[in-house]
Amino acid sequence: MKKLCYFIILSLIFTACNRHKNTQKDFTTLFEKSKGTETPKYNEVISFYKDLANTYAKISLFEIGKTDSGKPLHLVVFNADGKIDKTQLKTSTKNRVLINNGIHPGESDGIDASMLLLRNIVQNDSLKQHYKNSLIGVIPVYNIGGALNRNSHTRANQNGPKEYGFRGNAQNYDLNRDFIKQDTKNAAAFAEVFHLMNPDVFIDNHVSNGADYQYAITHLFTQHNKLGGKLGTFLEQKMRPSIEQSLAKKNIDITPYVNVWGTTPKSGWSQFYDSPRYSTGYTTLFNTLGLMVETHMLKPYKQRVEQTYELLLSALDFSQNNATNIKKLRKKNIDELLANKKYPIAFNVDKGNPSLLNFKGYEGYYIPSKVTNGKRLFYDKNKPYTALVKYYNNFIKSKEITIPKAYILKQGWFKVEDRLKNNKIEFTRFKNDTTIKVEVNHIQDFKTRKTPYEGHYLHYNTQVSKTINEINFKKGDIYIPTNQKGVRYIIETLEAEAIDSFFNWNFFDTVLQQKEHFSPYVFEDKASTFLKQNPNIKAELENKIKTDTVFAKNPYAQLDFVYKQTQHHEKEHMRLPVFKIY
Repeated sequence: MKKLCYFIILSLIFTACNRHKNTQKDFTTLFEKSKGTETPKYNEVISFYKDLANTYAKISLFEIGKTDSGKPLHLVVFNADGKIDKTQLKTSTKNRVLINNGIHPGESDGIDASMLLLRNIVQNDSLKQHYKNSLIGVIPVYNIGGALNRNSHTRANQNGPKEYGFRGNAQNYDLNRDFIKQDTKNAAAFAEVFHLMNPDVFIDNHVSNGADYQYAITHLFTQHNKLGGKLGTFLEQKMRPSIEQSLAKKNIDITPYVNVWGTTPKSGWSQFYDSPRYSTGYTTLFNTLGLMVETHMLKPYKQRVEQTYELLLSALDFSQNNATNIKKLRKKNIDELLANKKYPIAFNVDKGNPSLLNFKGYEGYYIPSKVTNGKRLFYDKNKPYTALVKYYNNFIKSKEITIPKAYILKQGWFKVEDRLKNNKIEFTRFKNDTTIKVEVNHIQDFKTRKTPYEGHYLHYNTQVSKTINEINFKKGDIYIPTNQKGVRYIIETLEAEAIDSFFNWNFFDTVLQQKEHFSPYVFEDKASTFLKQNPNIKAELENKIKTDTVFAKNPYAQLDFVYKQTQHHEKEHMRLPVFKIY
């Protein structure tokens, strides 16, 4: 018995010593050791968080999905109540913030700032207590493939760190153009993280390109008119000013993202429009308040990371202090949207209603180039100025749709179905063949980019024609009600005229190609009989020949015109496989 007691005592002493040893682990980051000039490699970042989770009970580390690199996406969560599992993460009523880093791994400021943030919180009793009502989620590095493609030269415009990752991912996609189309495993994994966290506030850390000015940090909140309703008003009139004021108390100047290219900011600029292909445009579809941080490329790396860190703290403070109101506004935003019965799918800048910014810039002018035979833009840092500039941060809707009761998607469009599932969109399938009167959309006109863009030849300026018809739907076709949390996602993807619709991203391109055709020598007789039976179409043909000189010189086009009026022309040509019920 004495031996057993002795063994137990030794075990307790060993455990206590081991625990003490763990708490003494050095969590000084490479950023700090290098005095603000270096950022760690991907494996070092993940090792840091693994050690943090093993040492501190308030940190949980998850592996979620796969990325194009073959490695899983990680999510680190701070919870003052201790370790948390996925089920608890879904059901917790705490304030929820998700921070994304390394979407462009050369823009590593957020990677280092987030490491400092979580370490400092768990090592500081007052910070742990301060954020006891928050779940703070961090994606350490989103673009893992880009982070592994490490170098010291591809960021030609950037002042540090010494080495960093590459913008393109393992498939060379720019992940900040992939959120809605989800060509990458990264985007699918992000959707899983996002819906697991269901953040009230989402923050994406970046480094800017473009103009030069005095600020080391800028912000890009999601466009408030697009977010809409009281939630959009809250973002613009409460959240943005509050975070700006918090930073001002820390002697940090911040301004809206300077959306200027090839000229100077002095004449003003418009707010960047974050459509759903971008991170904050995507998160907006689920009524999350989005903030993109953009530090300035030419400012020292140490300063950029430190100011990113302070902005994260200010955003966390605001979200926690306003958590109850934010949750109410998020829920009401869905109710407001459905009650309005209309949904804007396109916006234009309101040129007649700018805001005024007290902007701190540098004088810029054009001087002779030392490289080319032209002139180059030069910012004179010896000539700083402060001046009122116009900031066009108000947008007006240019096109809207009536929200249907439901959309119906024909089965067989598996890529679209996968994305609906990834984004927790609720739908059912017809159990039997069913005939329903629905709105049918045909593609009437569109334009297509002449050069490849993120793996696609993107369509734009799309227009549809609408008719009401009875359509026979088959057993297994998909019924998607709009009265659900993901209604904005449903509309933005299934309405062909929306800027980042699945049609514009080429998901439905096969409907653009006619599959069945005619031989003129065979169809000629059928066309003649058809026109005798349909004098109105014959008159339309004759009038088109008289008024359209190109058409008049093309007999095949004339015959094709008749063919497309007959039952021989396939119904699927130019018809979207998406139908609407009102």
